[in-house]
Amino acid sequence: MSADTSGPEAAATATGPASKPIIAVFNSSSDTVEMLRTVLEQQGFHTVSGHIADLKKGELDFVDFIEHHRPAVIVYDISPPYDTNWAFLRLVRSSRPAQSARFILTTTNKPVLDDLVGDNDALEIIGKPYDLERVVGAVREALDRHH
Repeated sequence: MSADTSGPEAAATATGPASKPIIAVFNSSSDTVEMLRTVLEQQGFHTVSGHIADLKKGELDFVDFIEHHRPAVIVYDISPPYDTNWAFLRLVRSSRPAQSARFILTTTNKPVLDDLVGDNDALEIIGKPYDLERVVGAVREALDRHH
């Protein structure tokens, strides 16, 4: 399965059509991917998305995806088992293309993830149910820090 993208073609930089910032959304739920993508696009962002299950099965290569789309911000969901999925994200974040992106983490259990991640200014952690305004605000703040 290939990644979903919005817009007529993939962008080569951290901005999409008409210089809109590119935001990548990764989640295990198709409904959540679509909800976040819709909200972010309504706020003027260009979004690209992928499903975490496809990453884990090797059907979608995270590094290739990031190299191809070059998102400025990545909204990534950490689900149970938290320690394993946090370790997986740490591995992919260490790749050269991902190092320049800002990450916003979403999760069903924010206290557990806060304990695993520790104090880290590179990450914003948002618990479910999502406050969509907070997600958009976190994306805007990450973009401000990115530039």
